[in-house]
Amino acid sequence: MRIVVTGGAGFIGSHFVRRTLTGAYPALADAQVVVVDKLTYAGNEANLAEVADNPRLHFVRGDICDGELVGELLRDTELVVHFAAESHVDRSISGAEEFVRTNVLGTHTLLNAAANAGAGKFVHVSTDEVYGSIDKGSWTEDRPLEPNSPYSASKASSDLLARAFHRTHGLPVCVTRCSNNYGPYQYPEKVIPLFITHLMDGKRVPLYGDGGNIRDWLHVDDHCRGIALVAEKGEPGEVYNIGGGTELTNLELTQRIFELLGSDWSMAESVPDRKGHDRRYSVDITKISRQLGYRPEISFDDGLAETAKWYMERRDWWEPLKKR
Repeated sequence: MRIVVTGGAGFIGSHFVRRTLTGAYPALADAQVVVVDKLTYAGNEANLAEVADNPRLHFVRGDICDGELVGELLRDTELVVHFAAESHVDRSISGAEEFVRTNVLGTHTLLNAAANAGAGKFVHVSTDEVYGSIDKGSWTEDRPLEPNSPYSASKASSDLLARAFHRTHGLPVCVTRCSNNYGPYQYPEKVIPLFITHLMDGKRVPLYGDGGNIRDWLHVDDHCRGIALVAEKGEPGEVYNIGGGTELTNLELTQRIFELLGSDWSMAESVPDRKGHDRRYSVDITKISRQLGYRPEISFDDGLAETAKWYMERRDWWEPLKKR
């Protein structure tokens, strides 16, 4: 099997590639994995160092908006797993153009190339943020999309393009929508690695608003296992939520990190709230659980402790990134 993984040098994409090449997903055993990544600030070849010598890995530095390149890569491809995206909400608020270019136009370029090449299944990796904000209960996959940030709007647009290419061209597309990921190799602009590395350097951590915003936390390994299940058994044209089952306010998350790092609230700094900050995210994972057998396996306490330990041991990885 030939797999093309876009954004495969990023946080989640590289985890999927590493796990695929080390035999974590039996349905993808012996697959030839082609990674295409532009290596923007969040892409890092060091994320693939553990499997760099694997003969089944082929790395291509390239832009998913490059139609000619993408068209060549998708020939004779049985599976496309599309991670490549601009993903940091704060960056989208200060400038949305690159989010539209990569997330919307880049996804269109890939879908068009896949349809023209007669590629196999196309798994489009999206986010729970496309649903907007929910006060009570959890979103099911048929919930109307109500994105509130330029980032989530660009991802919602790409989701709709994926749906349209399935309905119009018969492209076997599945869409996954995940909750907040965490784990090793996450770029240190995101809240968990940002807070851990700040505290390691004796810096105070910035806490938005009243700290009451709620997120569901999903370990990257559970997320990638869910994606592999969708790649193997997901029904074309369907959407699958992938969640972690641990909802925490930002205050609760910060307290957990303080406890792990031996710190306290004197190291927290209140900062003005993010514009249009969604109050709560929560996905219903009944569909993927019943149909594909998914359930999160890594408890948040264990996953957070493992993540903190990784960052404490890998200053060589994150320190140069924070100096940029």
